[in-house]
Amino acid sequence: MESVYQFTVKKTNGEELSLKEYEGKPLIIVNTASKCGLTPQFKGLQELYDQYKDQGLEILGFPCDQFNNQEFDNIEETTQFCQMNYGVTFPIFAKIDVNGNNADPLFTFLKEQKRGILSKTIKWNFTKFLVDRNGQVVERYAPNTEPDKILEDLVKLL
Repeated sequence: MESVYQFTVKKTNGEELSLKEYEGKPLIIVNTASKCGLTPQFKGLQELYDQYKDQGLEILGFPCDQFNNQEFDNIEETTQFCQMNYGVTFPIFAKIDVNGNNADPLFTFLKEQKRGILSKTIKWNFTKFLVDRNGQVVERYAPNTEPDKILEDLVKLL
């Protein structure tokens, strides 16, 4: 059975990381942007992380510049922005594409597992995917879904 654990992702320093590192943990995987109207969702994501990380929750943030160029060019600026403005301590990875020919394979998989309302395509920043402890995508949330609205589904996985 395919799962998110079959993928590797790039850390901000360019090193590859196998998602097997997160095996057995519920995940929220989200494409982020630092200069977006939805950027304040970092606060809600961090609150979820703070509240549930001891129960295994991991949040994986993937900066994306595909929607109106709302991400810094330099990944260090991105991570500093997230830490300074929202106290983000969950992992932020290297900038990726989530749609198109250069879409990151992880996000291609996520989109295949859970379509959006009208298509597989990710429509905007802060599309969130909830993944169970077996690496299976159980839900996809629209960009405007606030992190606290995921709570009911998340608690079932903890």
